[in-house]
Amino acid sequence: MKYQAIIFDLDGVICSTDQYHFKAWKTIADQLSIHFDEEINNRLRGVSRMESLSIILENYNGQLTDLQKNQYAHEKNLIYRRLLNNLSETDASIEVRETLHALRSKGLKLSIGSSSKNAKFILDKLGLGDFFDAIADGNDIKESKPNPEVFLKASELLSVDPRVCLVIEDSVAGIEAASAGKMDSVAIGDAVKSNLATYNINQFSQIIELI
Repeated sequence: MKYQAIIFDLDGVICSTDQYHFKAWKTIADQLSIHFDEEINNRLRGVSRMESLSIILENYNGQLTDLQKNQYAHEKNLIYRRLLNNLSETDASIEVRETLHALRSKGLKLSIGSSSKNAKFILDKLGLGDFFDAIADGNDIKESKPNPEVFLKASELLSVDPRVCLVIEDSVAGIEAASAGKMDSVAIGDAVKSNLATYNINQFSQIIELI
C-alpha cells in the first residue's frame, strides 16, 4: 500500500462550518464598518484567526492596536463557539462516516490537520471525537497553512513518515502546505483550483479509490 496514513483538514472536508465563520466575522466587520462578503470569507480558508483578521482589516481605514486586534479575534471566536453549539452528529454526512470506516478497515491511520483551535470541540459535537488516531490543530502550531507545520505535526503524532501520508484538503493554502511538507494531496471543493494536488475529486467517497 502506497499510503500508511491520511490527514484530513476539518472544515470543508469532514464537515462544513463556513456559515458560522462567515456570521462571526461579519459581526466583527460590521462593528468596524468594514465591507465583508463571501469572496473575502473564501480567502480565510485554512488561515489562522489572527491572519484572517489581518485580511479583513485590509479594508479598514483606521488603525488598531495589538490589544484591540486580540480583543476582536477573541470576540469572533466567542461568537463562533456559540454558533457551533448548533452542530450535531448529522453535520457529518453518512458518506463521510462510511468512507472513514472503509479507510480504517484498510489499516490506515487517520488524523486531523486543521488550523482551527476548535477542532476537538467540533469533532466532539459531530460524535467523532474518539474516531481519529491523532488530532493536530491550531493549538499545536505557530504557523498556519500554507506552512506545512500542522501536517508535519500530524504525521509526527501518528509516528508515520510524511512521505507516506495523504492529505485531504478543500483550500488552496492547504494543498500548498501538503506540497511544502512533501506529502501527496487530494483536492476537493475550492482546492481543485490548485495545480499542486496529486489528485482531484468531487465526492468524499472517491478517496477510497485512491488507496
